[in-house]
Amino acid sequence: MDIRNIAIIAHVDHGKTTLVDQLLKQSGSFRENQQVAERAMDRNDLERERGITILAKCTSVVWKDTRVNIIDTPGHADFGGEVERILNMVDGAIVLVDAAEGALPQTKFVLTKALARGIKPIVVVNKVDRQDARPDEVHTEMFDLFAALGANDEQLDFPMLFASGRQGWADTELDGPKKDLAPLYDLVLSHVPAPNLDKEAPFAMVASILEADNFLGRVLTGRVEQGRARVNMPVKVLRADGSVVETGRLTKLLSFRGLERVPVDEVEAGDIVAVAGLSEATIPETICAPEVTEALPAIPVDPPTLTMTFRLNDGPLGGREGKKVTSRQIRDRLFKEVEGNVAIRVSESPESEAFEVAGRGELQLGVLIETMRRESFELTIGRPRVLTRENPETGEREEPFEEVLVDVDEPYSGVVVEKLSLRKGMMQDMRPSGGGKVRLTFMIPSRGLIGYHSEFLTDTRGTGIMNRLFAGYQPWAGSIAGRVKGSLISSEDGAAVQYSLFSLQDRGVLFVDPGEKVYVGMILGEHSRENDLEVNPIKEKKLTNIRAAGKDEALLLTPPRKMSLEQAIAYIEDDELVEVTPSAVRIRKRYLDPHERKKMERKGDSAA
Repeated sequence: MDIRNIAIIAHVDHGKTTLVDQLLKQSGSFRENQQVAERAMDRNDLERERGITILAKCTSVVWKDTRVNIIDTPGHADFGGEVERILNMVDGAIVLVDAAEGALPQTKFVLTKALARGIKPIVVVNKVDRQDARPDEVHTEMFDLFAALGANDEQLDFPMLFASGRQGWADTELDGPKKDLAPLYDLVLSHVPAPNLDKEAPFAMVASILEADNFLGRVLTGRVEQGRARVNMPVKVLRADGSVVETGRLTKLLSFRGLERVPVDEVEAGDIVAVAGLSEATIPETICAPEVTEALPAIPVDPPTLTMTFRLNDGPLGGREGKKVTSRQIRDRLFKEVEGNVAIRVSESPESEAFEVAGRGELQLGVLIETMRRESFELTIGRPRVLTRENPETGEREEPFEEVLVDVDEPYSGVVVEKLSLRKGMMQDMRPSGGGKVRLTFMIPSRGLIGYHSEFLTDTRGTGIMNRLFAGYQPWAGSIAGRVKGSLISSEDGAAVQYSLFSLQDRGVLFVDPGEKVYVGMILGEHSRENDLEVNPIKEKKLTNIRAAGKDEALLLTPPRKMSLEQAIAYIEDDELVEVTPSAVRIRKRYLDPHERKKMERKGDSAA
């Protein structure tokens, strides 16, 4: 049977996973009466809750006697490591672009990688049924983007379809019959080349996706680059330098059929396959026949730009809400994550019982923390810091910069420009984008964006859309002002009392409810002034036997500001930590004891 291997790449929320749903349905991969969840490829709980794809996944359909292996990739730049690996496995790509929003930063990112690999993309302008769709302009934008990214003549001559993934149709013309996705399938068969690989050479494949299975152990997915593999055949695993990691046998070969993985006896060059039976192999090592001596080339992954310190939870409430609370358990879990996630790096921290975890951005590290929290871990997390480097030629200190694209209603553009300028952002472009909106393009240091997203949503009344993309390293931009206001810090252990909180709410914005457990050094709220203030949240009202009208009126509390995990991590300063447990997210001072805190402040002042 003929094979085609394609990836679907696009910016977040442009409809990749919904389109894959329709491709599966129309190819007959589901029975007529089969119940299938919407966005069937997003199987992870966090993916379903957030409505984003985090992990790349394979599926497969048959169209006109040709097997089409489809890989659904994440659309968020923080998960770019997943996309970079996947492009090793495919010969073609469907570039999906929203008919209203056009090409956004992540589209550029994955397109750059795909063009560099020589892949000839198919462009699909999706969501043409939107009221604000502008498909013809988007087509021109895509051509300009291909040219700007250095596409060759063959790649510039890309075929294009108009589509609605939700309604399940694609067509070469906007006013075509709009029946189904057959034009897209036919274009894949005619435009994407079949894998041109040597089936007679000794077997070799590069591991691109790693997952753990309760029954099979380590399962590694990749494309067979040469030769054939059979069940139980002996293999070895090679690192990039040619050294042997392990030898073993392929106990299971699994091929993709719709949403299922089906055991097969043999696979050949060009097939995308999952293999089991190896205990140490990881990404991006080469699994091959014993006679192969050189590892296959693998795409280098862009380095991390942001790091956070993961520590064990040493607060007074530590160990009460989670089951995995020791630094050894945290260490094992983090190093296990590194095996399957090439965009994350973990190293021992100079602090005791702490680890430095580096990744692509706040969202990627936030997803890791949320996943560990659901696995019953307790952690404390430090403020995110950018990874700087020294320029080898000039010796200058450099930091990561990002290109930021902001779509915002015109009345709010002023405040966005002002806030981003304060964070060392340099405006590159400003143009109307239709419907009373403005599109702003900035170049800004990555650290200037830490903690900005929630402020941005407040400033734009929730209507602004901000997209960001790593743009490389540039000279250090100087100091950026942090949070202006201080903290309200608990001076007592116990449960917060309504009477106390009522009297404290004049001092600032509270983060806790009555009855919530508090402890010395825990942050209860944001002070209305610049300095930190220690307060007593457990003080009860003195009882007297005097009864007077108006004495016992109800105490009305303003609802507290409840922060999500990502908001809390973005909010904290260098001397604060976020305590994460399965049932709570709290903010606390790094040093809980007030005397120790003052001593460390004095030490910091004298050092400065």
